Amino acid sequence: MRTETAYALGREAVHEQVLDGFGTVRVVTVDPHADLDVIHGWVAQERARFWGMNGLTKEQVLETYVHLDSLDTHHAFLAVKDGEPAALFQTYEPEADRVSECYDVQPGDIGMHLLIGPAGPGGDRPGWSSALLTAFTTYLLTGLDRQRVVVEPDARNAKAIDRLTRQGFVPAEEIVLPEIDLPEVYLPEKRARLAFLTRKAFGEGL
Repeated sequence: MRTETAYALGREAVHEQVLDGFGTVRVVTVDPHADLDVIHGWVAQERARFWGMNGLTKEQVLETYVHLDSLDTHHAFLAVKDGEPAALFQTYEPEADRVSECYDVQPGDIGMHLLIGPAGPGGDRPGWSSALLTAFTTYLLTGLDRQRVVVEPDARNAKAIDRLTRQGFVPAEEIVLPEIDLPEVYLPEKRARLAFLTRKAFGEGL
């Protein structure tokens, strides 16, 4: 680990985990200004088209994450692997999100959005996404003591749905998340696939 130049080294981690054969993953709260270059660089790529922020300017991305930072129910995090930014990770309380209109929210549920960053100049690395997902779900189900993780990837994103299924998530029905058009945020209607990971299933998969 490059401790002298590690990204966000001075930022307190909400979760830190050493994963055998992978490295150390620190999960830190997003600083909208300090992390803007990293986040905009990722969301602007074609590979992130399902994230829904392709084409946004840096200023628009900054406004989005400044707004997110003001909420008590939605939070954004960065995963830093061995000193390098590796993924963008967002959590939300389902009852305070539009997904609550599409399924029966249960006590202990927590929602998750995940954008895996590029693996680096060497290209894809075996186990890259799986390890980062393990760190995030460990934080949610163990660190935050939640009972179930809820995800709703775009229904067209077969790669993400397959990755989540192999990680232990159980796919459920296809849903249509309603459009949100407010002064501070706009989200278009989204056709998505619900999937769930319970703490029991997560524990059995370790």
